[in-house]
Amino acid sequence: MAVVTRFAPSPTGYLHIGGARTALFNWLFAKHHGGEFLLRIEDTDHKRSTPQAIDAILDGLRWLELDWNRDTYFQSQRAARHAAVAHELLANGRAYHCYCTTEELAEMREMAKREGRSMRYDGRWRDRDKSEAPEGVHPVVRLKAPLEGETVVYDLVQGPVQVGNHQLDDMILLRNNGTPTYMLSVVVDDHDMGITHVIRGDDHLTNAARQTQLFFALDWKPPAFGHIPLIHGANGQKLSKRHGALGIDAYQDMGYLPEALRNYLLRLGWSHGDDEIISIEQAIEWFDLDTVGKSPSRFDLDRLESVNQHYLREVDTETLIELLMSRLDCTSCAVETVRKRLAAGLSSLTERAKNLNDLAEMARFYADAPTFPLQNTKAAKLLDEDGITHLTDFAAKLQSLDGWIEADLEQTARDFVAARNIGLGKLAQPLRVALTGSNASPGIFEVLHILGKEESLTRLLAVPGTQR
Repeated sequence: MAVVTRFAPSPTGYLHIGGARTALFNWLFAKHHGGEFLLRIEDTDHKRSTPQAIDAILDGLRWLELDWNRDTYFQSQRAARHAAVAHELLANGRAYHCYCTTEELAEMREMAKREGRSMRYDGRWRDRDKSEAPEGVHPVVRLKAPLEGETVVYDLVQGPVQVGNHQLDDMILLRNNGTPTYMLSVVVDDHDMGITHVIRGDDHLTNAARQTQLFFALDWKPPAFGHIPLIHGANGQKLSKRHGALGIDAYQDMGYLPEALRNYLLRLGWSHGDDEIISIEQAIEWFDLDTVGKSPSRFDLDRLESVNQHYLREVDTETLIELLMSRLDCTSCAVETVRKRLAAGLSSLTERAKNLNDLAEMARFYADAPTFPLQNTKAAKLLDEDGITHLTDFAAKLQSLDGWIEADLEQTARDFVAARNIGLGKLAQPLRVALTGSNASPGIFEVLHILGKEESLTRLLAVPGTQR
């Protein structure tokens, strides 16, 4: 049997971190078994579903490089098919019209509340004739669910889950306006799309029992289910925006790489020994549901940053330059000049950067010269009277150099400080501030070399007080 999985988000908001992990697990399971991964947009909630949310989901999946097979399915386009299935069940005596009034349902709800139990429809219209129906009430269509025994979901993650049929009522298939419910639509779509495995969050576990009943009522084989534990925040509570419950687009904007986020999400609830850094090729080879844990995993932003740092060092130079150029506003020099500087200086910068935004901020001086007065107060303090004097005199030394080799620049600086009987830092620190606008940067002689003689001298002499 060919494996077919699906990711079926509701487009009522962004693609959140939990949804992205669900998509990843479905994608990997299909890839591992040589099957298909499908995308179904469950857009039947017309009031809350928006084109912007659909675009955000598609963009998020594409950014994560989770490609899907076939065209995208839209549940709203299949309402007629869903309704037709409900009418088949009516014709076969496996569903019935329910004419309960709003008042009757409210009474059932109130009684359940008084008895301390969840609301369950009492089946009062299972075997009644429609001739008894009250006037003016448009009926819903309900599944005639089994009353005795139990429904068992053989879950590939949770194990066998048994639900007594007395706990499940006759769920609504068609509303009183004839529109299909979520439960009906999901079952019909999963059958028609040939879904063999439904992998989703364990908050859908109760739905699985209801959906299994409906599959049996239709004489269809249910898919295999795998319900994965939810993701909690670092505090062990439900994931919130404060603890990482953001859209995938937010992580992209924060400068995380798609391969890093994939790797991190993979390890939230799934493991392969002690392996932490797992390539996508390894993930496809190793992934299966038998090593998915049953306990909720915790989202740890520090761990994500650590994984991202690893992948940041793995990105090839040209790709990294492209990613940085979109974050740098090159206002003071030619784009190609910036590209050349980045190509020469990236290896030093990536050692300290946690994400692309960090890296872009660290590399900004390769695109734009510092502007004075400096906003960085620590750096500004280094441009004191002595610092200005050293910069002015050192600029004259640099002006007389014939070549511009990093080793020669360092030797010139060492000779300069030795002649003045001062430590190298007394020159290097104000020099760093003048060239980068910061008190922290890669090796200052590397920076001098990459910027070149003309740009370096221009920046040194742009510091207030150096032109006498």
